[in-house]
Amino acid sequence: MSIDLTSPYPQPGMVLLVGAGPGDPDLLTIAALKALRNADVVVHDALVSPEIMALIPESCERIHAGKRGGSPSSSQKDISETLVRLAKAGRRVVRLKGGDPFVFGRGGEEAERLVAEGIPFRVVPGLTSGIAGPAYAGIPVTHRDVNANVAFLTGHESAENPSFVAGSPSSRIHWESVAQAFPVLVLYMAIQNLPVVVGRLIAAGRAPETPVAVIRWATTSAQQTLVTTLGRVEAEVTALDLQPPAVVVIGDVVRYRESLQWFPDETLVAPEPLS
Repeated sequence: MSIDLTSPYPQPGMVLLVGAGPGDPDLLTIAALKALRNADVVVHDALVSPEIMALIPESCERIHAGKRGGSPSSSQKDISETLVRLAKAGRRVVRLKGGDPFVFGRGGEEAERLVAEGIPFRVVPGLTSGIAGPAYAGIPVTHRDVNANVAFLTGHESAENPSFVAGSPSSRIHWESVAQAFPVLVLYMAIQNLPVVVGRLIAAGRAPETPVAVIRWATTSAQQTLVTTLGRVEAEVTALDLQPPAVVVIGDVVRYRESLQWFPDETLVAPEPLS
């Protein structure tokens, strides 16, 4: 049987790598919804929101394959092997990933494994939290009066290889160049390594007064936003005990939240005094 790789409907023996978006189910693409409603099995991340999980039919098998920094989680090898096993069994497989599969989502690695096994696949892009989160916080990641470019970076380069944490000698990010070249930075998975990132940026010349926003549980009813500065963000995140998931925005675009905030999130205020 030939498989239509352009169809959003999963077919037997095929894997769809589907982006669930940042959390708000209204931000799912039509293709993603079609995939979820017609799958035999959904292999899903830990950060896929309950509202999106509720859209999956009860008859569909669900396999949790969450990857959370600092917590026990499935290895990437095990996840890829699960996808291969299910597809070879003739199942209609959806791999449901928070945000976009190809934006810090390791979808490329899973696709490579499927190609190596001769398994047909399709990618269904999703709205990434690095764009949607700031938008829901009233922060445009680009503004004509502020920036002509923006950098999307990971603050934790590999959860399975500690030598690749941000700012280490093995880091693949040249933080000094980033600090000087990009007026606006959007950081994924940066909470754990925030002290290192902040230190490197300030050492490279970014002013401690640079505006910073930390957006937690972006686009959901639990969204919280902390607006602070590069020099204070580490202490305020610690004082508030802010835990992932969160997106960090660094740059003057953060100032627009004061006038552009439209989503009724919680504005966080750190307790005083800060050490």
